[in-house]
Amino acid sequence: VQREEKQLEASLDALLSQVADLKNSLGSFIYKLENEYDRLTWPSVLDSFALLSGQLNTLNKVLKHEKTPLFRNQVIIPLVLSPDRDEDLMRQTEGRVPVFSHEVVPDHLRTKPDPEVEEQEKQLTTDAARIGADAAQKQIQSLNKMCSNLLEKISKEERESESGGLRPNKQTFNPTDTNALVAAVAFGKGLSNWRPSGSSGPGQPGQPGAGTILAGTSGLQQVQMAGAPSQQQPMLSGVQMAPTGQPGKIPSGIKTNIKSASMHPYQR
Repeated sequence: VQREEKQLEASLDALLSQVADLKNSLGSFIYKLENEYDRLTWPSVLDSFALLSGQLNTLNKVLKHEKTPLFRNQVIIPLVLSPDRDEDLMRQTEGRVPVFSHEVVPDHLRTKPDPEVEEQEKQLTTDAARIGADAAQKQIQSLNKMCSNLLEKISKEERESESGGLRPNKQTFNPTDTNALVAAVAFGKGLSNWRPSGSSGPGQPGQPGAGTILAGTSGLQQVQMAGAPSQQQPMLSGVQMAPTGQPGKIPSGIKTNIKSASMHPYQR
């Protein structure tokens, strides 16, 4: 019996120590939120949450330890009940419980939760019982797989960002080729006048080139009617324009098909 009592006292001391640390951290975080919200940064908030999460995990480990007895099996019996104010109780409870009377004992010593909380717990237990063991195991495996993939992607992004920051950016172009391309476009440097042997120039016979077309086009003349020196005679469709008798002009073999854009004033 003495061994169990000592083990219970040691477990209670460890539990009280963890709860006190958690209480101090939570109070400090609440104070920052209420009084230092204008200077509060997001990394400091995350650090506070990480600290609280770590302390809660430590508290759960203490409760689940094999040497920790089950506190739910322990029965607490109040030895003294008094309606008078107790200063020692005020000091131990930090002013939260001034008296230990018949009115406050059921609230502070009860082991069952509120009826609303108990009803919600029953509902959650019922919903969990509806899922079969195989379905629950599949859901757990699927969730673990998703979490593993997400963590792997995050780790990969962190490694790539760190490696990219350490090594310089790799050059993706050749400066020599770039300079040669700019010189060729701007100054024609490095370009050759080579022409395929099968292509015929504009002056070769049987191949009407650009020179012939330009010469024939420039040979178009304006023919004026007699008695109307200021009016231009309309071009007749299908008439071959051959500028004969002009030195330096090559007769063009192009037939023109030009129609007047407006009605001629002398047309009847």
